[in-house]
Amino acid sequence: MQYLLIIYGDETVTDPAALQDIVAAHMRLGAELQEAGAMVSGNRLKPSDTATTVRTVGGVASLHDGPYAETREQLGGYYLIEAADLDSAIAWARKIPGGPNYAIEVRPVWNR
Repeated sequence: MQYLLIIYGDETVTDPAALQDIVAAHMRLGAELQEAGAMVSGNRLKPSDTATTVRTVGGVASLHDGPYAETREQLGGYYLIEAADLDSAIAWARKIPGGPNYAIEVRPVWNR
């Protein structure tokens, strides 16, 4: 089954050494996922201020700068993985590196 591991974090962490360490840890995790045959895809997203939201209310669509919701944590990236079950997906999610404060949402993907 496929699971989307959605990474939320604080975009204001800009310490170059900390960011370099986090990126290196993601590269190691990506290699581990590949080696285990669990990696489907994954990527880092550009900052939330580059987002555009298409919002539809009453059947009328409008465009808005920025992400859908105002939050302290921003969507920063994702991994799409293959896992036997939710517990296995959660085990992978626990390995995802981040800054001092971050969250990983684990969500199953609808089967085709």
